[in-house]
Amino acid sequence: MATIKDIADKLGVSVSTVSKGLNGAKDISAQLRQQVLETAVELGYTGRKTAKKNLKKLCIFIENMDYESASQFGYDIVLGFRQAAYKEQWEVFVQPISHEFQVNEKYDTYMLGNGFSGSLMLGLSLEDPWMEQIKTTTFPTVLLDNFIEKNPNVGCIGTDSDEGIALAIEHLISLGHEKIAFLDGSRGSMVSDQRMIAYLDNMSKHRLPVDPNLAVYGYFVADAAHYHVPTFLDLGATAILCGNDLIASGVIEECKRQGFKIPEDISIIGFDDLPIAQRLDPPLTTIRQDRVELGKCGYYILFAMMAHVSLSKNLLRPSFVVRSSTAIAKPRIAKRHCNEKDSVNKINTQLYNQFLQHRQI
Repeated sequence: MATIKDIADKLGVSVSTVSKGLNGAKDISAQLRQQVLETAVELGYTGRKTAKKNLKKLCIFIENMDYESASQFGYDIVLGFRQAAYKEQWEVFVQPISHEFQVNEKYDTYMLGNGFSGSLMLGLSLEDPWMEQIKTTTFPTVLLDNFIEKNPNVGCIGTDSDEGIALAIEHLISLGHEKIAFLDGSRGSMVSDQRMIAYLDNMSKHRLPVDPNLAVYGYFVADAAHYHVPTFLDLGATAILCGNDLIASGVIEECKRQGFKIPEDISIIGFDDLPIAQRLDPPLTTIRQDRVELGKCGYYILFAMMAHVSLSKNLLRPSFVVRSSTAIAKPRIAKRHCNEKDSVNKINTQLYNQFLQHRQI
C-alpha cells in the first residue's frame, strides 16, 4: 500500500506538502494539489479519509476490455476517472461484468443495493441485457462509445472518430497514397460503424476510389489481420488504416509474412496510441485517444448529471502521431479482383447504401 512518503518521492516534494494537498490546505497551489491527488490515485494510496465506509460511491462497470496493466486500453480510462473523482472524495469501485451477470442482476437494483450514486460503463455493446434497462434508468450513467436516446440520466463519451480518420487519410494523401484499405473493428459496434462512416466519407471527400472490398469489418484483435490482409494486398492497396493498434500490430506481422516491407512497400496506421504502438517494428503511426482525459471527462459528465445538468454526447479531440510505419506511396498493381465476405456492403448494407445516397446528393 502506498504511503504519503511514496507520493512525495514520486513528485519530488516534501511529505508536509503532500499532506496539505491531500487535506485541501489553502497554502499550496491548486495545480500542485491536483498533482498530489492524481499521483495518490495512480499509486493506490488509501488514507484515513478514503477508508471511511460512508463515503460517496461510484462504480465503473467493465466488460470485454482489459484494464489491469498500464499497457491495456482500459487502464488509463479507469485511472483518469479515479483521479477526477478522488478530488471530490468519491470512492470508486471497479466491477467486471459479463452477459450472465447482467441477466442475473438488474441494473437499478444493483446500483441501489450497493449504494452507488452513478456509474461509468466501459466495453458494453448495445446488445447487452443492461442496455434495455438503461433506457429508463434514473441513475446517472455514462457510456463509452455507446449512446442511449431520450434519457436525460444517460450520457456518452468518446473520441471524435471522424476527425481522427480525417487526419490519417490526409496524412496518407500527402504521401501520395490513393488506394487505402480500412480494417475496422467488430461488426455491431457503434464505434466501428462511426469509424467506417468516417473512412467512407473522407475517401469520398478527397475523390479517392472507394472499393467496398477494401472496407472490411474484423475484430478488435491482432488475429483479424490474418483473414483480411491478403485480400488487401491482392487488390493493390498501398496503405492500410486499422480500427485500433492491436489490429495494426497484426497487420504489420501479416504483411511481413507475405514478404512486404513496412513502410517501404505498404504504410500502416493504427488508432488509440496504446503503449504497444511505440514498441512495434516499425513504431506505429497512429491516431491518439487521450485515455486519461477520457476517464476524467467521464467523471465530469457524471458529476454534472448528478447535479441534474443533463448532457448528451461528448467527444474529445484526437491527435495524430507520426512514427515510422508510413512513407511515400509505392504504386502497386492489383493481382486479382477479390470479393471480401466481410466487406461493408455485405456486413452493413444499410450503412453502405446511405453512404452511396449521400455521395450522389
